[in-house]
Amino acid sequence: MPVYSMTGYASAQHSTANSNPEAESKNTPASHLGLEIRSVNSRFLDISFRLSEEFRPYEPALRELVVRQLKRGKVEVRIALETATQNSFIEPTPRLLQRLNAVQDSVKAWLPEASPLSVADVIRLSVNDTSCAHDWREEVLQLADETLKELLSAREREGARLATMLLERIHQLRVLATQAGPLVPQLVTQQRQRFMERWKEAMALTDGTTLPEAAQDRALTEATAFAIRIDVAEEITRLDSHLDELERLINKGGEIGKRLDFLIQELHREANTMGSKSAALELTHISVDMKVLIEQMREQVQNLE
Repeated sequence: MPVYSMTGYASAQHSTANSNPEAESKNTPASHLGLEIRSVNSRFLDISFRLSEEFRPYEPALRELVVRQLKRGKVEVRIALETATQNSFIEPTPRLLQRLNAVQDSVKAWLPEASPLSVADVIRLSVNDTSCAHDWREEVLQLADETLKELLSAREREGARLATMLLERIHQLRVLATQAGPLVPQLVTQQRQRFMERWKEAMALTDGTTLPEAAQDRALTEATAFAIRIDVAEEITRLDSHLDELERLINKGGEIGKRLDFLIQELHREANTMGSKSAALELTHISVDMKVLIEQMREQVQNLE
């Protein structure tokens, strides 16, 4: 199953020509219907519509189509209608002129001071009447279905790119964890040698009143406490386990964004603990490099569905 990003964009267009002889006789202009859908990341599915009044009745059907295809993301649906009136003249029909005249007489009866309709007003109202007369439901739903398919393809391509990046970061984190593993035993050995050297120096300065065995035991105890304090074996083990689960989910695909986000938080916690336990500059550098990689992963995981 593919991995889907929540970021995507798609659009589709539909043009109507005057192929109908009756429409030609009425000088009905050709129309260009455009629909676009864009989406960005969001915790839930948040749908908004940018529709003009003639398309408002189709909003429930459009919402149903989007909910059926998408699970998460902030989705915006826009519909635009362009009528080719620049190069065409709309001749008002006799029926429309009768309606406009009747409406004007009715308005004049109540508002005698109202200005009469101009020729420009009549032509503009003729265009509005022509555009509102057409039922766009079939074209709108067909365009929405096509656009959603394109949007899913775009989100799938973006998701594949993000999955590849995440797998690369997982490999880099494994390399860093492998480098961190041998550092702790080396640090413990170095610290034990340092304690024993101090013990020998202290014995050389004593007058024999202090028992060598007791001092040596104290030095070994301090070295053991130091080893426990800086041991990051558990953190590395948990980090490897989280990386295994991340890799498994990415290869599985589907709706994995929220689960990946939780695992990224756990990775960050282990890297922070390693940094707090660090007793050497090398281990500190490894912890910082891990946190940089994990932060890069967190930013990209926010975009996955």
